[in-house]
Amino acid sequence: MAGQTIKKEMAVTVISGAHRGKTGKILTINREKQTVLVEGVNRGKHAVRRSQSRPQGGLVESERPIHISNVMSTEKWEARRAKHGTVAAKVDEVKN
Repeated sequence: MAGQTIKKEMAVTVISGAHRGKTGKILTINREKQTVLVEGVNRGKHAVRRSQSRPQGGLVESERPIHISNVMSTEKWEARRAKHGTVAAKVDEVKN
């Protein structure tokens, strides 16, 4: 994690991968596997059997784990973007 502390309920932004740029709060952290579950990010479906709690059974959508190195606190991410600017802004400066 290199100097960055990630905690439960912290607002984070995904900084790499298919879900780059999405934000959410951390639901759980697995320190052994170095993964986190971020609310509303990397959702997947899986089938569940019928039970008393779910008499219909069917498909359930839930969050999938993301490696902890692919998330950064939203506060730190916004500060980094403000400092370096966006790629589009730099391209416009070069053209003019």
